[in-house]
Amino acid sequence: MTEATKTLSVEARKLSPAERIDLVDDILASLDEPDPNIDRLWAREAEERLAAYRRGEIKAIALEEVLAKYRAK
Repeated sequence: MTEATKTLSVEARKLSPAERIDLVDDILASLDEPDPNIDRLWAREAEERLAAYRRGEIKAIALEEVLAKYRAK
C-alpha cells in the first residue's frame, strides 16, 4: 500500500459509517465503468469459442455439472 493510500485510508476511517459506505459504493461503482476495449476483446473471445464449438473442437458442459463442481468446494 502506498503512502497516499494509507493516508486516504486513515482519513476515510474518520468518516461516519454512513459516509464510509457512500465512499465505498462510489469507489466500487468506478470499477464497473465499461471499457470498450475490454468489451471488444470479450466479444471476440466469445465468438471464437462459439466457432470452435461449432467446428467440434470443444464441447459444451452442462450447467448442472459446472454448478456441482463449484458447490463441492
